[in-house]
Amino acid sequence: MSVAGMWVEKYRPQILSDIVNQTEIIGSLQALTKDPTDMPHLLFSGSAGVGKTTTALCIARQILGEYVKDYTLELNASDERGIGMVREKVKKFSRYAGMVDVPFKIIILDEADEMTSDAQTALRRIIEDTAKNCRFILIANNISKIIDPIQSRCATFKFTSIPEEDVISHLEKISKKEKIKTDKKGLKEIYDYSEGDLRHAINLLQATASIGAISEEHVKASAGLTKTTDVDGVLKLSLEGKILDAREKMIELIKVYGMSESDFLKYLNSAVFKSKHEKLSDILKVIAKYDYRILVGANPEIQLSALLAELGKIEN
Repeated sequence: MSVAGMWVEKYRPQILSDIVNQTEIIGSLQALTKDPTDMPHLLFSGSAGVGKTTTALCIARQILGEYVKDYTLELNASDERGIGMVREKVKKFSRYAGMVDVPFKIIILDEADEMTSDAQTALRRIIEDTAKNCRFILIANNISKIIDPIQSRCATFKFTSIPEEDVISHLEKISKKEKIKTDKKGLKEIYDYSEGDLRHAINLLQATASIGAISEEHVKASAGLTKTTDVDGVLKLSLEGKILDAREKMIELIKVYGMSESDFLKYLNSAVFKSKHEKLSDILKVIAKYDYRILVGANPEIQLSALLAELGKIEN
């Protein structure tokens, strides 16, 4: 069995028709790109791992053909979210003259929703100034963070998360090519853990394959899912008012076992329902409040510590 190289890249679709599940979007995009000169700027939104970036790259490949490398600029806005990045890199690329047989250059801006609104305003001007020889494909998880003047200049496509049967059948195809044994329960466990994020699912498939066959037990081991019962312990300790112990256990899960803050909250939420606590609604409101704070950018460690402290007050 070969686990060399990343399967996410190895099996990334190269043409639009190979994209998993997003049938309506792909149909519309194929029609839009038939005559590239009419193609508008595009804005793709939707959660992680559903095919937004892959679709953008397929479009660039389809329109630019052999010149795709020279005439595509791919930037990740979350790494360089200031106004300087937008001006420097985009302007430089968009002005770069001497185009061959291509209708325009393509600029793919990933995680555009992480840009400051100043940077987005600058970007809007650049989109206007370079309209003659550039098309932008903006990619965002959260479309509400994109300023209206940019939204109105783009054709917007909302990608949905990928249904269970599509994720599982795609994982089966990869497993067959990689000659790995799988069972239904193992694949279902991968789906449950990835929640429609195909990139996450493929990475977890590859991580599990390095242990052995894709069984429920192996998936749990490679995903660190066996630590979810420890989240029940954190909940119990914090409700008992033992905040220091609860925090220590929580930090261990996040720092040592690599559980993400959002996963921690997800498992905490499940743990609350399992506990059938009499103050269920109070606990859930507290979790929702801190989930929102982390989502809008507050420091996760501080917020989760405050969450545990607030849970400690519920009983007492």
